[in-house]
Amino acid sequence: MRKITKTETKEKAKEVKVAAYIRVSTKSLEQENSFINQKEHFERLISKHNNWKLVKIYSDQGVSGTSIDKIEGLQELIKDSEDKNIDLVVTKSISRLARNTRDCLSIVRKLQELGLALYFEKENINTQSMDGEVMLTILSSLAEDESRSHSKNIK
Repeated sequence: MRKITKTETKEKAKEVKVAAYIRVSTKSLEQENSFINQKEHFERLISKHNNWKLVKIYSDQGVSGTSIDKIEGLQELIKDSEDKNIDLVVTKSISRLARNTRDCLSIVRKLQELGLALYFEKENINTQSMDGEVMLTILSSLAEDESRSHSKNIK
């Protein structure tokens, strides 16, 4: 009589290459602490997911989010995305990605064209499952207005 051996195979979840993006507007000590805390937070968050692999943490320090032209870390993230090195980008909030509605939507659309999703932690928005851009547009407009108001108050 033949012996039948049952083997179980667990399907391994597809590995998701994850990048985090951090931006702080100034190089003040308070912002430096925020930068370090965000970095550590995303390292912990990514490590909690068995199928997530941290590719890189992209960052910009002391740079305003009102124009993406000056944001080198973000530009590097987009370039690496074009090279298909990333599947998912996590960031603290819409205002950390960009404080200009047009730039925010442009970045999201560009990354979606490349097959990437963005996860905005504070707003709990994942562009992969997002049905429309209405909420993202509203929230990024609020971030832009907040930036204008803050700038006006400083002046």
